[in-house]
Amino acid sequence: MLKQRVITALVMLAILLPALFYPTPWPFALVALVLIAAAAWEWARLNGYGSSSALLTGFVCVVLCVLCWYFGLLDRPLPLLWRVAGALWVLAGAWLLRAGVAGWPSIPKPVRLVGGVLALWVAWLAVVQARIMGIEFLLSVLLLIWVADIGAYFAGKALGGRFSKGKLAPAISPGKSWEGVWGGMVGVLVMCIVWLAIDTTGQSFYARVAAAQGVTVTLIAMVFLTAMSVVGDLVESLIKRSAGAKDSSGLLPGHGGVLDRVDALLPVFPLAMMLLTV
Repeated sequence: MLKQRVITALVMLAILLPALFYPTPWPFALVALVLIAAAAWEWARLNGYGSSSALLTGFVCVVLCVLCWYFGLLDRPLPLLWRVAGALWVLAGAWLLRAGVAGWPSIPKPVRLVGGVLALWVAWLAVVQARIMGIEFLLSVLLLIWVADIGAYFAGKALGGRFSKGKLAPAISPGKSWEGVWGGMVGVLVMCIVWLAIDTTGQSFYARVAAAQGVTVTLIAMVFLTAMSVVGDLVESLIKRSAGAKDSSGLLPGHGGVLDRVDALLPVFPLAMMLLTV
């Protein structure tokens, strides 16, 4: 398993890094499009659709993204879209976690399918616009997600159950603890403060929010985005548990599926773009 994970990670890096650091953002946009199409295929399968329908779902998602590309939306500010997407993520995420695994099948399958495709489409738009704004900007948002995940893992391992009476969401993801969430938040806050202290370009996500809103609001925003990364992770876990699946697919040997790798990204990037327009 470890060998598979390492090989898959190396292959992904060999594809992603050249696209990320290419002088123009379009190779990265294309790689992101392929990943989002694969995630849409996984989404349809997790919601009980067959192979043909799942392939069609991936194709529809690609068409939506390509149309936005063709009509120049990637280069335009989209404040209304980010605000609507952000509000829906907060409200729908809260409702889904409150309803739990049992509540997911009560949502009509077409509604689930359309909702997932729209979430993936908006995430692709946000990620590509972030790359257009600069490599440093994109990496600073990605680093927020990675630090939140790493901090949560180590804090949960070391402190899980020591300060809280129960798990974070035992019916959805029994391994996650409140201490893990707090550890992720602390890690993100420390990383944000250090980045702001040494930042000389002002091009990172943290610097842009701080310049517009102030440092205090920026730190509050980091806590909020860390919480929403957890929501994205839990929502995907809820859907997999409802479908009786361990991973979203086997597309990435040793790592599961694409959705398993981008679940926290889906709410964070639209919300990060929203924070720049508030």
